[in-house]
Amino acid sequence: MHSQLNHRHQIFLPTLAIVLLLTAASFAQDDKAAVAIRRVMDDQAAAWNRGDLEGFMKGYWRSDRLVFVSGDKVTRGWQATLDNYMKGYDTRAKMGTLTFSDLEITVLSKDAAVVLGSWSLAREKDNPQGKFTLLFRKFKDGWRVAMDHTS
Repeated sequence: MHSQLNHRHQIFLPTLAIVLLLTAASFAQDDKAAVAIRRVMDDQAAAWNRGDLEGFMKGYWRSDRLVFVSGDKVTRGWQATLDNYMKGYDTRAKMGTLTFSDLEITVLSKDAAVVLGSWSLAREKDNPQGKFTLLFRKFKDGWRVAMDHTS
């Protein structure tokens, strides 16, 4: 009996150690992805706040398959999304100062993550704000927004 118990411990403890190491490695990878995604969003806010819409768009997947949903409108494609931003925010006064907050980054896999958060524009005469859900994908050039649903 004692040798059976000992044998079980000999199998269980190394297996437990491997599971714990893999779990720790997974959390470390998730943290690294979350930091990289947060950096993309910080860079977007900084570009917006200096009036650089093309710089802001660097955080988006430069593809015709990019999807942007706002209200009841669906825009497909990086260029169409940039064109919409340029029409809607054609002056610094309209752009205001962008702030992202309440970010919840959920890493789904090594190359996909979802971000839930809030946005706010501080402008001279108003302060529009809302929520967003972003699907980030990791490409050769880093993490990019592949789908954006903003309200």
